[in-house]
Formats: sequence, structure tokens, C-alpha cells
Amino acid sequence: MSVAAPIPIYARHPKTAQYFIETLPDNISLEMMSIPAGEFVMGAPETEEDSSSHERPQHEVNVKAFFMGKYPITQTQWRTVAAMPQVKRELKLDPSSFKGDNRPVECVSWLEAMEFCARLSRHTRREYRLPSEAEWEYACRAGTTTPFHFGETITTELVNYNGNNPYGEAPKGEYREETTEVGKFPANEFGLHDMHGNVYEWCTDDWHDSYDGSPSNSQIRMKYEDPEAIKLPRGGSWLKAAALCQSAYRVTSYARVAVSNYGFRVVCVVR
Repeated sequence: MSVAAPIPIYARHPKTAQYFIETLPDNISLEMMSIPAGEFVMGAPETEEDSSSHERPQHEVNVKAFFMGKYPITQTQWRTVAAMPQVKRELKLDPSSFKGDNRPVECVSWLEAMEFCARLSRHTRREYRLPSEAEWEYACRAGTTTPFHFGETITTELVNYNGNNPYGEAPKGEYREETTEVGKFPANEFGLHDMHGNVYEWCTDDWHDSYDGSPSNSQIRMKYEDPEAIKLPRGGSWLKAAALCQSAYRVTSYARVAVSNYGFRVVCVVR
């Protein structure tokens, strides 16, 4: 029986977080930021502009420490892992509409993202997976309680979204009509880039209409792994309005859907 490889801590991020670098074949790097344990209030208050009942009731959640990708998975990282032996389903080597090695991979379904995690886990002998919805929001907020980790609003100088549709008092901005390279915009306090905009990011959980009955920890709420299961991408995208990039905003999609504004990032479980 293989033994999980230890997580090497190579450095400390200039702000707060430690990180490690997973070296993949052909010296492709996957930077994983340390997200500290803590608690936060998940969801949006009724007073938050453009929030919905899907984001309520607000509730406190305790989160265990984990590692999360510094960026959404890039096209180079995707190709490297997609070339590894199949676990459950085939993966296209180059699914993205907007080509670029350091752009996020997109046109990737939840099912394909799960396969990516399975291949990566088997290769590295570490547990890689999609984040739970609670882990994603905790990591996105990085200690903030405002609609965005940047504050009360965003601009297209900070986030890649449809600048024709700003949030709050922000002015209209650029509508790029495509993805941008990861790391182009500032990181949050956990050292994570592109948590708002660029591409939606798949979470593991099944969709629930509200947070009624939600656990007080960050456990995954997932029963179904099939094409018709309804899942949760978070974070907004290049295509959508600023309001859909809010930290608390929730959206639904079938697990089989793969479109040009859907990508993902991975977490690595701390044991």
C-alpha cells in the first residue's frame, strides 16, 4: 500500500500564508497556499445589495486548515494531468475556448474536474479535490465581511468581469470578452488570485436552495456524482456582471455542463 507523500512547506507568502509547490511532470508547478483554520459567517445579510435568499440564513462555520491552489488550474497544468492515466472518465487535452498556457482552463465540467483531482491524487499520493462550498467562501473572503474581499465593490482594474454591469457605486469598466492570465490581478489576504471573476470555480457540493440545515463545519454536502446532479460553481466570471462575483453569490449548474466561463481550482487536504 502506498504511503501519502508528506506536504513540503517551502516558503512563507509575504502576507500571511505558507505554501508548497507540487512539481508535476515536465517541471510544471502547482502552487498551493496554506489556508489557516478559523471560523467565519457564511452567506449574505439581507442588507447586501443584489443578495438573495439562496445565501441565507447566515451562519457561523468552523473551517479546518487546508491548502488551496494559488490560481485557478491553468491550461498547462490541465494538459499535464489530463495526460496521466484515466481513473473514471476520459479528459480532453485542450478543451478551452480561449487559448493560453497561463490562462485558466475552461469548458470543463464538474465531472471532468473531479477526474482531474482523481488523477492528480493518484500521481502525487496526496488527497486533492474540489473545495467544499464553505471552504471556497472562507478562502475567498480571507477574513473580510464585505461583498468582495476587495471591499464594498470592485472595478475591472481588480477583477475580470463584464464591466458594462458594475456593482454599487462603481463606474462601468472594460469588458474583455475573454479570460485573462492567472495572477494578473491582486491576491486576497490568503494569497489567492482570481477568487472573483475570470472563471467560475466548481465546488464539490450538491446544490441546496438555502442554508437551512447547513452544517456548522466545512464538510462537503454531496450525494450524487452523475451528469444530471446539480452542482455549485462560485466566484463569477469574465462573462458575468460584477454582482455575480460577490463572495456569497451562489449559482447552480448541472455536473455535465462545460462552458467557456467554467473552470476550477483544487484543494489539498491537511492530515
